Amino acid sequence: MTLDELLASLFPDGHDVKTDGGVVLGSANLRSGVKALVIGVAERTPVGIDEANRLAAHVLNSLPQGSGPILVLVDSDSQRMSKRDELLGLNEFLAHLAKSLIYADMEGRPTIGILYGHSAAGALLATGLATRILVGVPGATPAVMDLPSMAKVTKLSIETLQEKAKSTPVFAPGLSNLSQMGAVHLIWDDKTSLADQLDALLAEMPDGHDRRDVLGRERGGRLKAAEIAERVRDLALQSR
Repeated sequence: MTLDELLASLFPDGHDVKTDGGVVLGSANLRSGVKALVIGVAERTPVGIDEANRLAAHVLNSLPQGSGPILVLVDSDSQRMSKRDELLGLNEFLAHLAKSLIYADMEGRPTIGILYGHSAAGALLATGLATRILVGVPGATPAVMDLPSMAKVTKLSIETLQEKAKSTPVFAPGLSNLSQMGAVHLIWDDKTSLADQLDALLAEMPDGHDRRDVLGRERGGRLKAAEIAERVRDLALQSR
């Protein structure tokens, strides 16, 4: 799905969303009458310090000006692999963007990531996975890490990883695998109105508690995640 098709289906009542250098900024009228802030990444743009800083600033500057949801549209490459970005602290800029979205959500601006294209690695972590809810549109192609990169890190062969990917979603790219792990809350139907599906999601938004671990266990993608998360929470409570 292209960005224009996504915007047309999401916002039939109008929007002023623009793309500048791969960065998506604007607002849109929802059917409920509420105005949503819209940010994101388009055209498979890698997220570097400049993109992360622009997006984070737009989120933080919007907080005193409205109360509607924040929608994060995602079609990116991974984080920008450049010497300049790394030397200037790309990891800190990505963390700042993620924390800005989390802070906005805590301040009453529910955040929803909409993954409609590609995304991977740090760019996915700082955008879609930093929102309260991440939904996917059929045709999206996310990857936590591509298999060649994973082979370098794990020292396993591509053939071994490809075989593991058939039965273990953690090793496999793709929207269905990210859904099975609980990272994607739901996958929308691109044959019907996305505006209707957005309205339904906003009407039944879960609370701010992160349920990705529970969803991953229920869907069979991360069988130990919820158990480990519960143990970590217990240890944190005991240390207080």
